Amino acid sequence: MSTQKPSVVVTGVSTGIGWGTVQVLTARGFHVFGSVRKPADADRLKAAFGDRFTPLLFDVTDEAAVRAGARQVEAALAGATLAGLVNNAGIAVAGPLLHLPVEDFRRQLEVNLTGVVIATQAFAPLLGAEGAGCKDPGRIVNISSVGGRTANPFLAPYCTSKFGLEGLSESLRRELLPFGVDVIVVAPGAVATPIWDKADEIDQGPYANTRYAAPLARIAAFMLEMGRTGLKPERIGEAIHTALTAPRPKVRYTVSPTPFQTFMSEKVLSPRALDRILGQRLGLLPE
Repeated sequence: MSTQKPSVVVTGVSTGIGWGTVQVLTARGFHVFGSVRKPADADRLKAAFGDRFTPLLFDVTDEAAVRAGARQVEAALAGATLAGLVNNAGIAVAGPLLHLPVEDFRRQLEVNLTGVVIATQAFAPLLGAEGAGCKDPGRIVNISSVGGRTANPFLAPYCTSKFGLEGLSESLRRELLPFGVDVIVVAPGAVATPIWDKADEIDQGPYANTRYAAPLARIAAFMLEMGRTGLKPERIGEAIHTALTAPRPKVRYTVSPTPFQTFMSEKVLSPRALDRILGQRLGLLPE
């Protein structure tokens, strides 16, 4: 690996947005250190991207493994500064909050929020976030969601994690001002990734005798449709590239296949109006 190339760490690159990001960044001259949880995925990505890619084997919730990955990156950089950390790894937990197993909710926050803290603490020194600062500090890009501003029913765990990530990013951006390390949010709408394909795997059996049985079936069908018609992951990779390289980046980039609907839900419609629209569409209004 040439240390002349700018280097970026991207978490969760085995599929979806992570894979698309590796594809875009390596094509634009970056060397990517990408985290995966399975050796088979590490081998697959290494075969696809060659010497432009170095796999890191860790789960973002495993602090010791993440810190070992950071030491691996530090050794490869040989004193250079990391250009970016892209906190992308995440999962989506769905179900009606009144009946959802609490351990599922905890797991959602552990991966999507605590995992971001673990990775950020491990890699931030390599971005220049320590000591008296460095000449060319890197950037942190946190992958949120349009669900970090507008929450859908039955996605409370996921939306909670993304709302939390928005606040975490804002606080962290201000804490890192002394070092010049910027923190930028990229918020995708529907993306054609395997995370949505799993909608039909949600076990709706535990909720069959609740008020939510029919609405759950409707939103599962909606999620499957989003998986089929969403943006290509590379489109999000392009936004991440912009966040990493723009001379004066925005603090948040929204990338949605339905920008008008996203604008209306975030900026125009009142929360009560959205309640009525979603309630009618999913069959959640009082009978």
